[in-house]
Amino acid sequence: MPTTRTATVPSMTTTDDASAAHPRFAEALNGLGLGDLAARARRFPEATRTATEAAAAIGCELSQICKSLIFAADGVPVLVLMDGASRVDLERVREELGAQKVTRAKADVVRETTGYAIGGVPPFGHRNPTRVLADRSLLAHEVVWAAAGTPYAVFPMAPEDLVTTAGATLVDVRERSA
Repeated sequence: MPTTRTATVPSMTTTDDASAAHPRFAEALNGLGLGDLAARARRFPEATRTATEAAAAIGCELSQICKSLIFAADGVPVLVLMDGASRVDLERVREELGAQKVTRAKADVVRETTGYAIGGVPPFGHRNPTRVLADRSLLAHEVVWAAAGTPYAVFPMAPEDLVTTAGATLVDVRERSA
């Protein structure tokens, strides 16, 4: 059973709601023995659909947001976990996977694969098992924030624990500065 470290979480204005996380994600957390994360999820009155919106609502650095992005590698869904300040380099993902072609997945594929809508996809607890790549840039922080199954809810987690829980392979797939 995974263990999670306690990270310092900034105070913030949120809706006090025991059901901040999407019910399916809360159930997945409980199944993983991580029910305490559901209790630490925060729901905001305004959407946290984008990394910029989430960082502003939380009051953290943009790079502390963990984006959960679904791509299609030769038509097969793959999840890439990326820090909020960076962009995914599709060529690097293609090389990492040994794929011929990598494209951003369409909204219906994201929902079918994960069970969640774009803007609320958590890094684990998906409807269907998916290969997961996590960019090393996530490890630069003590805590990162990820979607809790809805565009209005996020949860904090130590990045090493998030990578382990997601079953991710650590890679370098972010775009390099010019």
